[in-house]
Amino acid sequence: MKRLPAQNIAEDTDFLRNKLKLKSLEVKQEFQKKYPSIDLSKIRQYSAHIIGAGALTGTLLFAPLAGTLNLPQPLEIINSIRHLADTTSSDFPQKLLVDSIAKILPERPGPLALTQEKALEQIFSQIIGIKTKANLEGEHLNTTYGLIGVEQHLKRYPGDSVANHGPYYEEGMAPGLGAWGYFAPSRENLSKSLEETEKWYAAVQTLYLPDWSKRVKYLREWYKYRKVLIVNTKNGNAMVAATADSGPAAWTGRHFGGSPEVMEYLGGSK
Repeated sequence: MKRLPAQNIAEDTDFLRNKLKLKSLEVKQEFQKKYPSIDLSKIRQYSAHIIGAGALTGTLLFAPLAGTLNLPQPLEIINSIRHLADTTSSDFPQKLLVDSIAKILPERPGPLALTQEKALEQIFSQIIGIKTKANLEGEHLNTTYGLIGVEQHLKRYPGDSVANHGPYYEEGMAPGLGAWGYFAPSRENLSKSLEETEKWYAAVQTLYLPDWSKRVKYLREWYKYRKVLIVNTKNGNAMVAATADSGPAAWTGRHFGGSPEVMEYLGGSK
């Protein structure tokens, strides 16, 4: 007996729905194989951890971007900061920092022009007293202004567990080692300095440097534990972190990563 049109549509709809369910399960399983540390049920939580931040580090020199506005000279920047300082309470240096960098940064995160980076170097030196270089010894990250998100704790030595990384247990432990392996061969050999390095670490996208594959041996050592200044451009919180991992992956939409402790301090983890 020939099926009615309505019956055909209903059966076809059920067939397509079942195929979509199977495809969804296949995609989820494949995703979990590639990225076991990410819980898809908490994907909104991961997204909420992303904040706008700028990181200046010693690292390929950018040519000035087309259409970049003429920026003030260093002396003008210093005078402007002094004026803002006179009209801003010294109890709120974060506001002074936010107001100052807002005049330099573009609306959207991305590579900065050389003039913009130089202006930011002046601002950081004058307001927080830290001398930074976007280009150091000829090395430069692909971008110094981008999005940063929370990373997991790194294994510091064989047998290390998340129980040793309190009080921020929620983020868990990275399933693999950091870009430079263990920080120490054993718990007994973990110095206070190395403990602090993992605690306050940053991840930068070294793997995406244009000459990484050609100079991997040199660059790997050059970036190991290299100090970077990370600034939350929304609230003015700033801190110095140590580069201890490579990432995040480009598909995340982020440019930098920070340990749970780093993100808590910056104001982006919780």
